Formats: sequence, structure tokens, C-alpha cells
Amino acid sequence: MAFAPIVTRLYGPEAYGLQGIFMTVVGLLTTVAALGYPTALVLPRSDADARGIARLSLYLGLIVTAAVILLLASFGKEFLALLNAEAISPFLYLIPAAMMISVLAAVLGQWLIRKKAFRIIASYGVATALLLGAIKTMAGLINPSALALIAANVFGGLVGAALTFLGWRHASRSAEPEADEKHVRRTLWQLAKQHGDFPTLRTPQNLINAFSHSLPVLLLANFFGAASAGQYGIAVAVLGLPTSVIGGSVTAVFYPRINEAIRRGENARALIVKATMGMAATGALPFVVILVAGPILFAFVFGKEWYTAGVYAQLLALWLFFQYINRPAVSAIPVLRLQGRFLIYELFSTGTKLLALWLGFVHFKSEFAAIALFSLFGVLAYAWLILWVIHRSGDLPISDDPKAACP
Repeated sequence: MAFAPIVTRLYGPEAYGLQGIFMTVVGLLTTVAALGYPTALVLPRSDADARGIARLSLYLGLIVTAAVILLLASFGKEFLALLNAEAISPFLYLIPAAMMISVLAAVLGQWLIRKKAFRIIASYGVATALLLGAIKTMAGLINPSALALIAANVFGGLVGAALTFLGWRHASRSAEPEADEKHVRRTLWQLAKQHGDFPTLRTPQNLINAFSHSLPVLLLANFFGAASAGQYGIAVAVLGLPTSVIGGSVTAVFYPRINEAIRRGENARALIVKATMGMAATGALPFVVILVAGPILFAFVFGKEWYTAGVYAQLLALWLFFQYINRPAVSAIPVLRLQGRFLIYELFSTGTKLLALWLGFVHFKSEFAAIALFSLFGVLAYAWLILWVIHRSGDLPISDDPKAACP
């Protein structure tokens, strides 16, 4: 974000809009690339099983990426037209590259989380962010185009994955040998079946969630042009900073912690409530500032042409605040075996958001009305989700069997 005032002045809203459309399409495809298995890396007791899940994830990522290459070669224009994303057709074949990089980064990142190598995650994350900011700035000085912005993101992802790989090697060398030497290694097929709720339940949920988040970008680009999508993208990037920096770090720590707590029979409900309240306390101030003075701040920091992004930020602030504080609840869902009901929730939540955008764009014919209704429906959905997970968590331990029901 320290680079943002420079980068936004170099590229402008339209280039950011095309980047946002590209990253939206990549995000949709990445959710199905490894069928959700990287998230399961934290759950097994044995490192041997965790390594098996890592291999399974990478194999699936390669297969799905190859299928996407064939799809884009045969029906690329039709696929982008279906998503109202024809504007990124010049960058079509960067999509599978970005997908596979994301899968690799997810597998390596989850392994570091499993090993609680949070210092490594943090230091390499800072290095990647600094390098990516520098690349975007230099590319913008030479050729401030959407292609430069998108290529910088893909290259930055590759560098981040390479650094994470170095962290994985460091964590593997420093890890203590497993205490249970009698553990029977499961085959990839056995691991796939044991954690079958990830491809059958969590992956559809992630896909629906990614689709619901992509709707404003795609519809803004379709109804009002790439520049409007760029304004929205900057608003979400700024408001998403607490979520990505603090929320991402909390999730990395909380996911293995809640898994361990439930195995030991600790009070999971109290742990989720405490973490959620802590998130609310740390996140309230920045979101309130944007809620009060978003347009003025955006115009001052990023340039006068980004005033509309500040208006979007005002409308989105409360929704993204609830997205920020729901990280502990969402982290607990796989461990509590609530993924089936979570899928139902996601279907309902996405349906209400789609209704909100339809009312705004078609009925009121206003992008501001659409974003305001989208935000309001999102707040109600996230508030319900947090309360539901807290209610379902209870005080009883969960069976280590992935098919076991939540008490």
C-alpha cells in the first residue's frame, strides 16, 4: 500500500479495472484448481499424510491447469464472454500460469502454517510485497498499461511462491522427527477419500464465494466500463488491507490452534468468541475512518481521479469490516465439520447479493445503489455466519474422523 499512491497515478482506473477483471477470472479458476485439498494440510496428525495431501494437491493442480489451457484454446472467447470479461482476451494465456502459481503457493503456505513457521511466512511476505511494488512502479514508468500491471502480478506471484519454497525447505530441515514412527502411511486415494469433504463441499463453497465477490467487478465493467471496475478494485484493495495483513496472519495461527483445541477437548466456543472480539477491536478504527472520510482520503492519497473509489469504500466499509472479523469463525468451519451447511449458507448469501446488484443496476440504474445494497446484504450474511459458528462450536471435543458430525 505504500507504493499505491505512486502506482495509481501511473496506471489510472482503466488499467486497474482490467487487472481486476483478470484477477477475478484467475480467482474463480484457482478455487477449483486443487479441489480445496491444500486447506486440509493442517488437519492430519502425521507429516507423512500431510505430505501425501501436498502431492495430491499439486497433481490435481497440474491436471486442472492443463484442462483450463485446453478450454481456453478451444472456447476462450466464449468463456470470457460468459463472464463479461472479453476485455482481458489479450492476456488469456497468463491465466493458467497464474492458476498454477497460486496452487503451488497455497500448498507451500499451508505447510508452513502446519509447521507454525509464522516468522518465515511474515518475512517472505514482506519481501514479496516490496519486490512487487517496485516491479509495478518500474513497469509503470516504462509502459503504464494493463499488460504491465497484470504481468507484474503474475511475476510477483511466482517470486512469492519461490520464496515460500525456500521457507518450506528451511522449515523441513529444522522440523523435529515425528514421534509416532508406527504410523501407517495412507495412499493418495485413501487421503482423498478421508478428506473428501473438501472437494465435495468446501470447493463448491469457495467457488460460489469467489463468484459472489467477483460479481461487482464483472457487472461494473459490463454496465459502466473498466474504469468503474478499477475504482471498485482500489476501494476493495484498501479496505481489504486489514483483512489480508492482520486477518491473514490471525487465520494462519488460529486454524491449527482451533484444530488442536478441539482435539484436546478445550472450550472451542470461548476461543472463537475471544478471537472474534480481538479482531473487532483491532479493525474498528481504520474502517470507521474510511466510513467517515473515504472520498476525501482517496482523492488526497491516490489522486483526484480516484474520488469515486472513496465513495465505493464508504459504502463497502461495514461489509468488509464484518468480512474481517469473521476470519476466526470461517477458520473453525473445516475443523467443526460444518462444510455442508456452510455450502448451503454460501448459496443463500450469494443469491441475496445477486439480488442486491440486480436491484441496483437494473431497477435503480445506479452503481452506488447497487454497491450499497450489496454491502448491506453482505453485512447481514456475515453477522449471521459468525453467530451460527459460535452457536455450533459448543464445548465438546470433535472426533478425529473427518466424517464425524459436529456436536
